[in-house]
Amino acid sequence: MSYLEILKKINKKQFSPVYLLYGTESYMIQDIKQKILDKSLPEEDQDVNVSTYDLEETPIENVVTDAETYPFFGEKKIIIAEKPVFMKAKPDKLPFEHEVEALQRYLEDPVDYSTLVIVAPYEKLDERKKLFKQFKKHGEVVSCMPVKEWNMAEWINSIASDLHIEIPKSLHDFIIEEVGTNLLVLKSELEKLALNVREDRLVTKEMAEELLSHSSESSGLKLVDAVMERDVTKAIRIFRGLMQTNEEPIALTALLASQFRIILQAKILKKKGYAQNQMQQYIKAHPYVIKMAMKREQHFTQDELEMIMHLLTETDHEIKQGKAEKELAFELLLYRMINIKKKTKQIS
Repeated sequence: MSYLEILKKINKKQFSPVYLLYGTESYMIQDIKQKILDKSLPEEDQDVNVSTYDLEETPIENVVTDAETYPFFGEKKIIIAEKPVFMKAKPDKLPFEHEVEALQRYLEDPVDYSTLVIVAPYEKLDERKKLFKQFKKHGEVVSCMPVKEWNMAEWINSIASDLHIEIPKSLHDFIIEEVGTNLLVLKSELEKLALNVREDRLVTKEMAEELLSHSSESSGLKLVDAVMERDVTKAIRIFRGLMQTNEEPIALTALLASQFRIILQAKILKKKGYAQNQMQQYIKAHPYVIKMAMKREQHFTQDELEMIMHLLTETDHEIKQGKAEKELAFELLLYRMINIKKKTKQIS
């Protein structure tokens, strides 16, 4: 079942006695857990009728015993158990053995006064296991995987609606580029905007530029764009701003190398006739990153990109070997990359 489908059920108070939430999108997992709490229990009961366990430290049979124990206060209780390593294809070794049969028996006949939520923050589970099939048969299995870039506009609108703010469609790409596709980070950044909007509740470009925290990826792309635009002043300004936030030149060199490597790969694959959606099996990056690389590769020749990669490798070596002062070496790198663009511009 999808995240949105399970939320509709919970909002209608259509609860399951057991839930399995799996995936690496922490925003979805946290939101579902909170919705179950808010819709199942009065606020005054949440302190005494909610138990949380780490299954890397607590055997599952102890969790089952807690679920089967009638609540001391109120009529309902919620049990949250995280990191069920026994559901992986290759379970992690622990100093104790989980009695998985206890959970299997419970799934066959769960009590009506407890809600058991198992949280598996893993990319994959072994769906062939009997336990996974039991969860699907007797409870709700919810996939909480990272959102694809093409769905981000829907998420921006959804979170903005919850926060009672309006974000123009023209700002969506800017927000995605600045913040990335992590929903927890996105919500945090949009909450920041919500605290600063005026009475009309409208988010402006100026407000977004001023308030949004920049991801390292967006900073790297800004430096790429400065090189693309042959704007030395802009490149140096971005670099010095990053230095004020304690970014290290060696890390920025690696970040630029990563960005330009993807752009070069996109250019080569495009020449070979690959479409954007086919590139992901060769470029191990998020679809949005590939999309942005496709936009930027048009501004560079393959020779330029290969020369830039050579400069990045050379600068990385010089800084690591202590042959050059790191800040000066990075500024010189920016000058040299931009000079490559200027030379080829003059030739053409």
